[in-house]
Amino acid sequence: MITLNGIHKAFDNKPVLRGVDLDVPRGQSMVVIGASGSGKSVMLKCILGLVTPDAGRITIDGQALTPTNRDHFLADFGMLFQGAALFDSLPVWQNVAFRLLRTHSRAKARDIAIAKLARVGLEADVADRLPAELSGGMQKRAGLARAIAADPKVIFFDEPTTGLDPIRAGTINALIREVVTDLGVTSVTITHDMTSVTAIGDHVAMLRDGAIVWSGTPQQMQQADDRYVQQFITGAPHP
Repeated sequence: MITLNGIHKAFDNKPVLRGVDLDVPRGQSMVVIGASGSGKSVMLKCILGLVTPDAGRITIDGQALTPTNRDHFLADFGMLFQGAALFDSLPVWQNVAFRLLRTHSRAKARDIAIAKLARVGLEADVADRLPAELSGGMQKRAGLARAIAADPKVIFFDEPTTGLDPIRAGTINALIREVVTDLGVTSVTITHDMTSVTAIGDHVAMLRDGAIVWSGTPQQMQQADDRYVQQFITGAPHP
């Protein structure tokens, strides 16, 4: 569904991505791990067309991503941002239906938003609350409802469990896995949370020094020979 070939990106002559190669299978969940500053977020922004690579090629559903067709591809994308990133001044239902309000009546958009909120386990009375009235876990659920509101083909998850306690993080991981499986979407998650890796991922790739240095399944990761993968799993101070 998504292929990156030789993606390079530098800022102020400082390389961040140094030839990233990655294949994300259709209908599968890919999790990208790596230390802070390894380039995970920049890679995601390149796929989204928010950052233009200096070199390399990105194809989505067999078509090359270009500045002219970026908007067409974005129509099929959903995104769960780190921290949920809800609009503070809008009620929850308008956050969820933000994209839909351009193409649907307010009544129809609200109905869809309430249905999506129910899909992620939030009651209808949440719809008219402001984001500040929700707990962190509920905000994440509302963000997930927004991500799936337009029935996307691809969903990106940016550190989906950041700031949540282990119980709420586990709930969000299970919910993401359920949504991805039930909707049959392709997903890419970037995370530091090893619990998320095993709960969400069908495939795992490790980004280090701007390149993918290892890839495989979560099960293969446990026995990986790569010392940096093992360091990331165990949290050891040295590889």
